[in-house]
Amino acid sequence: MRTNTLLILFLSGLPVFLLGQNRVTLQEEIGYDKGARLLIIHGDDLAVAHSENQATFSAMENGSVNSASIMVPCPWLPEVADYVKKHPNHDLGLHLTLTSEWNHYKWGPVAPRGEVSSLVNEYGYFHDNCADFAKNADLEEVEKELRAQIEQARAMGIEPTHLDSHMGCLFFQSPQLFGIYLKLGREYSIPTMVTRNILTMMPEAFRKMVTEQDILIDAAFMANPPDFQKGLREYYTGILRNLEPGVSIIIIHTAFDNDEMRGVSVDHPDWGAAWRQADYDFFSSRECKQILKEEGIQLVTWREIGRLIKD
Repeated sequence: MRTNTLLILFLSGLPVFLLGQNRVTLQEEIGYDKGARLLIIHGDDLAVAHSENQATFSAMENGSVNSASIMVPCPWLPEVADYVKKHPNHDLGLHLTLTSEWNHYKWGPVAPRGEVSSLVNEYGYFHDNCADFAKNADLEEVEKELRAQIEQARAMGIEPTHLDSHMGCLFFQSPQLFGIYLKLGREYSIPTMVTRNILTMMPEAFRKMVTEQDILIDAAFMANPPDFQKGLREYYTGILRNLEPGVSIIIIHTAFDNDEMRGVSVDHPDWGAAWRQADYDFFSSRECKQILKEEGIQLVTWREIGRLIKD
C-alpha cells in the first residue's frame, strides 16, 4: 500500500483536536463510559493475496486484530467470501479501491471497463496513485465503480460492516470524491471511516460534507516508513501506552513474508512483505495482548458502531 503524504501525516500520531468538546461521546453512544479507551485493530488489504488473507485470518482468530477490510477488485476475493460463510459474525468492511499500486501486480475495475474508462490506464488497470486517479476520474464513473464493488461483495455473501478508502484516495483529492464516499455509506447504512483527526486536516469544503448522519471516530493511527525503520514494535507500543479516551483505530497490514508477498511487493519496500510480517508478529503476540490488558483498552468493532445507524 502506497499512500499520499497528507494521509501519512494524519495517521502518524499527531495531536487530535476534537470537534465539539461537550458532545456525547461515541463511546457513550455505544454503551461505554466516557473515559473508556476503545480500539479497533484493523487489517487493510484483504483479498490482495493469499498471504494477506491467511495472515489476517490468523491474527483475527489467535491475535488481537478484530477487524479488516476487503479489496473487492483483487483476485483473492473468493477466499475471503469463503471465510465469511464460516464466520458470519465477522467484522469485515470494504476497502474501496480505485488504484493499483504495486509494480508488477495489477487489477482493474469491477464494473465493465468500457463504462468506467476514466478510471483505468491504457492497459485497462487502475492508475497506481491517487493523484493520477483523481486527475482523470469522471465522478459518475467513480460512483458506478464503487457501487459495483459493494454489490459484488454482497452478491458473494459479504455484508460489509464499514467502508474505508484504499490509499486514502477518497479522503483528500476533492470534496466531490469525499462526498461520494459519504453518500454511499448513508445510502447503504454502513459506517464510513471518518475520524476527527482527519477532519481537522481537511479544508472547509470537505468538512462541510459531513452531517449528523455520519459517525465519526476519534483518531486513526498508521505507521509510516520512518516508524518501520525504527521498529514497528516500538511504534505500536507507544500508541497503545498513550491511547486517549475515545474510539480509535490502528490501521495495519498483515501478511506473511513469503515468496508470494515478496513477489507482490517487489521493488516496493514501503508496506511490503517484511513490513506486513512485522505487523502480523506484533498483533499476534502475547506482548500485545498483555499491553491491552495492562492499559485497560477494550476492543470494539465496526459492527458495534454500525448499530447506531441500524437501530
